[in-house]
Amino acid sequence: MTSRRTVVRRAPGKLFVAGEYAVVEPGSTAILVAVDRYITVTVSGADDPGVLIASDLGPRAVHRPWQDGRLAGGDGEAPHVVAAIEAVSDLLAERGLPVPPLNVSITSTLHDNGRKYGLGSSGAVTVATIAAVATYCGLDLSPEARFRLALLATARIDPKGSGGDLAASTWGGWIAYQAPDRAFVLDLARRHGIEETLHTPWPGFAVRRLPPPNGLCLEVGWTGNPASTTSLVSGLHRRTWRGSASQQKFLETTTDFVHASIAALETGDGESLLHHIRRARQELARLDDEVGLGIFTPELTALCDTAEAAGGAAKPSGAGGGDCGIALLDAEAPHDIAHVRQRWAAAGVLPLPVRPALEGIEDE
Repeated sequence: MTSRRTVVRRAPGKLFVAGEYAVVEPGSTAILVAVDRYITVTVSGADDPGVLIASDLGPRAVHRPWQDGRLAGGDGEAPHVVAAIEAVSDLLAERGLPVPPLNVSITSTLHDNGRKYGLGSSGAVTVATIAAVATYCGLDLSPEARFRLALLATARIDPKGSGGDLAASTWGGWIAYQAPDRAFVLDLARRHGIEETLHTPWPGFAVRRLPPPNGLCLEVGWTGNPASTTSLVSGLHRRTWRGSASQQKFLETTTDFVHASIAALETGDGESLLHHIRRARQELARLDDEVGLGIFTPELTALCDTAEAAGGAAKPSGAGGGDCGIALLDAEAPHDIAHVRQRWAAAGVLPLPVRPALEGIEDE
């Protein structure tokens, strides 16, 4: 008889504030903020062995049978959900526990009619799936253990991903994040198993909460054009830029303004934070001019120019090429904020009504 128990977990999306591209290098720091748009994962018992996965982004539910410890079938659909379930399954297997038949249902407010906003839906669904499936299966995991399982799952799909989105979805709020050496992590899991990998120190990895900006509000604009972080980062890795003197300069400059931005957040120095976020925009523009990735689109450039003209600071969030940009504006100047939103709309940028999410993964 199928269990009637149901577990529901939701994870917030994210925005990069500073440090994108550099953060893919182990030990490099980025600033992220979780936002109040969510992926919700509901897990319940099923009658048939295997896992039935349904999503409001897909046309139909897909049944995935277990085959040699992996979920078979599905034609590559929902890869992050599958990888997350498999990561929990690997941990259960090491503990001598079975994976019960599961129904896994996903709903998202990180999309608009199927188009992603660029708020970290892949990371949020991975974190929420890990939390919901692990809890349903009786695993009591700390936030860091859930993050580590999520990073193992996503690194199997794309080892270049930093995991910053996973950290923001796990801990919530404003965070400083340093990526671990994903090759080390994957090798450790292959050689010693999941359990040991969850408890062994990871080179480069660190995460800590930060206070929100003092006297500034976060405004978010969506260009309406989805972008692929994986393809943009992969494009950078394919170029001779990687390992060059220019890359070293980019990493050094990014490290400087990220650490300065963290100090500004921690001391409540809003003007200093604005200055260093403008530096972040300039350095991304220099990278774009040199390498030709297409980080800045006309909409993202207009988003930034409009915010700076109002005395704020703005930049693309994440890999650019579309998706979202962010702006920090004087919280005590509502007329300026309204003007920026109007100018954005006129330039084809949709102001998104999102706010920082103070908590990470949570029950719904």
